[in-house]
Amino acid sequence: MQNSIRQKAETALECFLGPGKSFRDGQYEAIEATLTNKRTLVVQRTGWGKSMVYFVCTKILREERKGLTLIISPLLSLMKNQIEAAARAGLKCETLNSSKTPEEKNQILESMEKGEVDLVLTTPETLFTQIVQDALPKIKIGLFVVDEAHCISDWGHDFRLEYCRINKVISSMLKNVPILATTATANDRVVEDLKLQLGGDVFVSRGPLMRKNLSIQVLNLRYKATRYAWLIDNINKIPGSGIIYCLTQNDCEHLTEFLNENDINARAYHSGLDEVINQETEQLFMKNEIKVIVATIKLGMGYDKPDISFVIHYQMPSNVVAYYQQIGRAGRNIARAYTFLMYGVEDLDIQNYFIETAFPSKFEATMVYSLIAENEGLKLYDIMYKLNCSKGRVEKTLKFLENEELVYKEKSKYYASANTFVYNEAHYNDVKSIRHKEQSQMLDFIQTNGCYSRYIVNCLDDKTTENCGICKNCIGHEEFSSVVSKESLRKAVAFLEKVLLPIEPRVRWAKTDVSGQTRIDMPNEEGICLSIYGEQGYGAMVKSGKYETKKFCDSLVEKSASVLQNLISEKEISQLAYVPSLRSDVVKDFAFRLAAKLGIPCIDVFQKNAAKMQKEMENSSFQCGNARKSFSLREGTSLSGSILLVDDVVDSKWTLTVCGYLLRTAGAEHVYPYALACSSKKRAD
Repeated sequence: MQNSIRQKAETALECFLGPGKSFRDGQYEAIEATLTNKRTLVVQRTGWGKSMVYFVCTKILREERKGLTLIISPLLSLMKNQIEAAARAGLKCETLNSSKTPEEKNQILESMEKGEVDLVLTTPETLFTQIVQDALPKIKIGLFVVDEAHCISDWGHDFRLEYCRINKVISSMLKNVPILATTATANDRVVEDLKLQLGGDVFVSRGPLMRKNLSIQVLNLRYKATRYAWLIDNINKIPGSGIIYCLTQNDCEHLTEFLNENDINARAYHSGLDEVINQETEQLFMKNEIKVIVATIKLGMGYDKPDISFVIHYQMPSNVVAYYQQIGRAGRNIARAYTFLMYGVEDLDIQNYFIETAFPSKFEATMVYSLIAENEGLKLYDIMYKLNCSKGRVEKTLKFLENEELVYKEKSKYYASANTFVYNEAHYNDVKSIRHKEQSQMLDFIQTNGCYSRYIVNCLDDKTTENCGICKNCIGHEEFSSVVSKESLRKAVAFLEKVLLPIEPRVRWAKTDVSGQTRIDMPNEEGICLSIYGEQGYGAMVKSGKYETKKFCDSLVEKSASVLQNLISEKEISQLAYVPSLRSDVVKDFAFRLAAKLGIPCIDVFQKNAAKMQKEMENSSFQCGNARKSFSLREGTSLSGSILLVDDVVDSKWTLTVCGYLLRTAGAEHVYPYALACSSKKRAD
């Protein structure tokens, strides 16, 4: 039988790669195990060819008139790569995800039920929609694949709540249906957890993880300006195209703008952009029509461009495993690729935020569950209206409760199940503890004098004692100098000083006890924000002035006046109003100094009422309601013309929205908000 499988596998391989091609070490063994042992876990380095295992298995199973292959994959970019590769070998493939219309989804599911398609890729989110769950029992599945399987394990570096319920699908599969899980990033602990979740007798294909064609260099460039300067000094010296990874969407946007200003053809890529734009960027990058793609982790797992020649981390990833995954995008089919790791003063704050919010807290889980249990069906916005919890946290908590089978969803409403509420706090704290230990590993990595590649694979429990021979520590010198040129540093500083953030006006009131979700009939105009709170430069000055010196420095007044001078003139702004505080006069003091610099009067028109602190409000319902309670106009206030509305820090924009609305009701024709810093946390994907 083994000889028969081998012959079929080699024939299938030629369909994908052409005549004369042979399997890489371990590939055939994984194929044979999948087709005979029924449960297989493949843990192999990036670029090894894990997708070839399920492509070949699919080809064989379909020729034997077995069921279709269903692949669960986290990323749309991965799906596009896979579909193109499979189609070249004559497999009929489909993707089933959120980009499809309801009609398209129905057509694909109907084709799956009729056995007219060979391979279907879907996301875990789509897998658990009602339409797919209803169809699954009618579909003959010949092979079930979980790609990037470390996402199933909460011990994995990129654990995702959406992946949690996949093990329940696996446990419901018929025993004769092969199950294949693949990943490049699983240490011993994750492997053992995945074996338990796959169930039965699991065959593990695990090979060496060292990538000897990846040169690694760590760059001690702590500040944003020096990192910007290094990039324009060096990117065009590296042949080919590459990726720069950033931790936030804002960083992607600003860095992309800077690179393009300095003759480096770059495009941003993150989940805040329209998917059509991201797909266009992928296509341009695949054709090498752009030099660099500046991306969040959205362009992480599975992206397969064989000739990526460099990967640069603008900030330090939170763990070695994620770092290995991301640098593994480079050098898949070229002799040498370069990777560079920068690390900044802001990195740990960003990482700690994501570590601490990975799971809902016991308070959040109990609060959301209790509310659902006390009511007969609640929608997401019903929950937010009743609980002071952000939309993102409520959504994460609902996924968590669904995975724990404590709540279930019917149409758009959530209901409590019959199961008893239990919050396994000790386990979740253990996972957070592991995350912090992984963060410490990354800090040790940037300080090591040994081989960088060896350090990484050792952290992944590949106990090799061999060095890569090409990293900065192995060769004993920097291939690309970490010293930046004065001219590039000057350009970087000038750019960062002129970067401004728009304050987009809110156009609808949130649902509160004061008002429903109705249109704001007199919204603000688009405003300006000077900086990101706490960041090097003006953001750091704002933080210091707000909490340390209790006075915003003259540099902030001078810069604000410079930024606003044209707006004041063009929009004929005649007065400046400010957002008052009961706790401090720091904004009032700044506003009067700024108004004097701009040559317009500062008016004291708002009454600050006793209320909770706005920063304690977690979602729009509570933020809007609290802002409305917090401010009123002084009796007899009558205004005209255009007004500049000043505050120190903007986050949800509800304070500026409410105060602007009050100014409009008193006769102001236009209101232009201005804030010194933005504290909003943008997503990191």
